Amino acid sequence: MRPSSLFAGFSAALVSATLLAQQPALPPVAAPAAPSVKTAPALSDAEIEQFLLKAKIGKTRSTKKGVTGSLQATLSDGKLTHDAHIQAIDERKQQFTGAAGGVEFDFRDSWTFNIAGYKIDRLIGMNTVPVSVARHHGYSEAAFTWWLDDVMMDEQERLERKKSKDKSASAEPPDIEVWNQQMQMVRTFDQLIANIDRNLGNLMITKDWRLWPIDHTRAFRTNRELKTPANVTRADRAIVERMKALDKATLTKETGKYLSTFQIDAILARRDAIVKRLEGLGPNALFDRTGW
Repeated sequence: MRPSSLFAGFSAALVSATLLAQQPALPPVAAPAAPSVKTAPALSDAEIEQFLLKAKIGKTRSTKKGVTGSLQATLSDGKLTHDAHIQAIDERKQQFTGAAGGVEFDFRDSWTFNIAGYKIDRLIGMNTVPVSVARHHGYSEAAFTWWLDDVMMDEQERLERKKSKDKSASAEPPDIEVWNQQMQMVRTFDQLIANIDRNLGNLMITKDWRLWPIDHTRAFRTNRELKTPANVTRADRAIVERMKALDKATLTKETGKYLSTFQIDAILARRDAIVKRLEGLGPNALFDRTGW
């Protein structure tokens, strides 16, 4: 689907530019196809999970977004019709060279990490990763992820709008403080899950200016240190407290089907590094989330 300022005086444009500069470049992506429904009724995570697991699969088509051959599928349970993003990729390579030229050993690109990302997002109370479940599609299992309603654009398109002479399309968030808070938490979350594939095309923006990070198939590396510690500068106080409460037993219960012991241990080590860095930055590194 393939759906406070960062420092005093910093703008949302600077946040986005910094994010782009510090992440590996990827090929351009096309806009996703329109979903089968505009807005679904308010559903709990548990209700969405059951829908994704049980609803009948109808029409499927290529998302034309990303490089993993994923599908957009229309699901229906007789009462609700809604789209899902299906990703079945599960690729391993001893050595992988990325688009930016960097080399990674023991590379893995897996649908299972979408589900692990959703589970960890809920454990820490961030609540911005779309619901994702494991379900068979064809002859193999895949991640079925809730297709976001009311997507306005992605972050790549937003920045392109800012450069455009056409000012009829809004490119500036109505509340810079809220926008920066969201961007900061995405960057911190990516450090926690060791996501090496964040790019502006998989930061989706809905009409209420909520920021939704999607597509985590190249996350959960086993590095115990932070790849980009400078990306952790501010974070939501309540989320940090819930990060501190994470333990191996809880992570194993929630993600053990999708992550190895080494990956879970690495999450906890990176969590400790995030907490240490934030504490070193002082009390101003924590904020109380507003409006999202």
